Amino acid sequence: MIELRNITKFYRSIHGRHYVFRDLSFVIPGGKNVAIIGRNGAGKSTLMRLLGGIDIPDAGRIVTSKSISWPVGLSGGFQGSLSARDNVKFVCRVYGKKGEELRERMAFVREFADIGHHFDQPVKTYSTGMKARVGFGLSLAFDFDYYLVDEAMSVGDAHFKAKATAAFQDRIDGAKIILVTHGMSQVRKLCDYVLVVDDGKLHAYEDVEEGIAEYLKLG
Repeated sequence: MIELRNITKFYRSIHGRHYVFRDLSFVIPGGKNVAIIGRNGAGKSTLMRLLGGIDIPDAGRIVTSKSISWPVGLSGGFQGSLSARDNVKFVCRVYGKKGEELRERMAFVREFADIGHHFDQPVKTYSTGMKARVGFGLSLAFDFDYYLVDEAMSVGDAHFKAKATAAFQDRIDGAKIILVTHGMSQVRKLCDYVLVVDDGKLHAYEDVEEGIAEYLKLG
C-alpha cells in the first residue's frame, strides 16, 4: 500500500504558482500493477517523481513500508565526467552495497549494458542509447517492491528492446510495477489497476478497460 496524505505540489511560473496537486489524499492498494494515465500536462510524471523520491511535495507526505525504485532506465542523474563504472559504483554504495555484493552488481550492469570499453569512458561521451542501456541495467541491479516505469522500454534498437523487456519481466516476478505511459497496449499487458490523472485528482479503476475508456474520453 502507498498512501498519499494531503499532497500539494506546485511549480513557479511567470504567472505565479501552478498547482499540479492541491491537498490530494489517496491510497494505492497493495498487490496491484498500477498504470498511471492521463492527458499531457495532467501531472503523471510529477506523480511518478514524487513516488520515486526524485521530487518532494510542497506539503503533505507519501507513506509506505514498501521500497520503490527510481524510474527504470533513468540516466539523467549520471555525473557526466565520471564513467559508467564510477556512476554505478556510487549508486551501489549509496544503497549500502560493498565487497562481493557491489562487484556482482557492477558486473551485472556492465554485462547488461554491453557497451564494451565505453563502460570506463566518461558518460558525457555516450549516445542517448548507451546511457539508456546503462540506466536500465542499473535499475535492474537492485530488488524493489515496486518498479517505476516511464516509457523506459521504448528506447534503443529492436534487439535491446527485446532484451530489456525480457530482463524486466524476469526481475518483476514477485514485485509490482507503477507504469506511466501513453501506450494502452502496455497497460493491458502489464497492469491490473488504472489511475487516471485529471484536474489534480486521481480516479481509480479496478477494471482496466473501464479505466482506458475513461482516459480516452478526455480527448
